[in-house]
Amino acid sequence: MRILLISLMAMLMAIAPAHAKEQTFVAEADGQVSFVMPSGNIGCLYTPRGGTDTYETADGGPEISCDRIAPSYVNITLGEKSAAVLTKNPGEQGCCGGDNVFAYGNTVRFDGFTCSSSSAGLICETLDKRHGLCLSRTRTLHY
Repeated sequence: MRILLISLMAMLMAIAPAHAKEQTFVAEADGQVSFVMPSGNIGCLYTPRGGTDTYETADGGPEISCDRIAPSYVNITLGEKSAAVLTKNPGEQGCCGGDNVFAYGNTVRFDGFTCSSSSAGLICETLDKRHGLCLSRTRTLHY
């Protein structure tokens, strides 16, 4: 288990930007924030603690749900207090577009999470770094 965690951290450090610039996004009226990677292949939706009028998160806390289009469509949903959940080939496939482009080399912080963008992929982790997701064209990792 220890070797797995060391390998995982080494991989995450390899794709995380060294000198990240903080990026901010304006939330919608319901508190949700959507963003897309510059490639257009990965898009995410942040839902704040307590959810919205039409969506309740699994544990009532904040949540990030990210979709990757190619080479196969997947969704990874990360809650604040539990391991991320991978769904292969989800039925609803509405990703990825929008005006909030998460520039390579930047980080963004949400209540409970930090995400980093690089040309190698996207990493989102809980603040304690116990749980997270890593998405790229060649990799899907959830913990």
